[in-house]
Amino acid sequence: MYPVITSRILQAYVQDMDRRLLPRPQRVLVVDDVAEIRELWRLWLTFWGFSVQEARNGAEAVEKAVASPPDLVLMDLWMPVLDGLQAMKQLRGDVRTAHVPVVALSAQGVIPNAEAAAEAGATMFIQKPCEPDELLRHIRTAFGRLGVQ
Repeated sequence: MYPVITSRILQAYVQDMDRRLLPRPQRVLVVDDVAEIRELWRLWLTFWGFSVQEARNGAEAVEKAVASPPDLVLMDLWMPVLDGLQAMKQLRGDVRTAHVPVVALSAQGVIPNAEAAAEAGATMFIQKPCEPDELLRHIRTAFGRLGVQ
C-alpha cells in the first residue's frame, strides 16, 4: 500500500524543489562538537538539497568560513577550543564573512541565551533539540532575509 500524500506534504515538496532549481545548492557550514549532531544535521540538510561542510568547534568554523564563505552557518554555542559566541564575533568582524547569516543553536536555554547570541551576531536562535521542520523554517527565514528562496 502506498502512503497518502497530503497537500501540506506536496506543498512543502514543491517549495523545496523551487529552491533546488537554483544554479547551485546553498552551502551550509554545520558547527557542533558532537559528531552525532553534525551527522544528523548533515543528513537533514543534504536531503533538503543543501551542500554541507562541517566543523567541530568555533576555531575550525572560522577557519573554514574565511577560506570559503558558506551561504549560512548553523552554530552550536557550547563548544571546546572556541565557543560559538566568540566564533560569531570573529565571523562578524571579518569582511569576508560578515554578511553570512548565522543560526545559533543551544541546548542551554539560559546561558548563553538568545540575547547573547544576537549580540554576538546571530541572525536567529534555536533551542535544541529542534524538529527538522523547525530547523528548515529558520533556514528559509535566514535565506529570505538575503533575498534567496
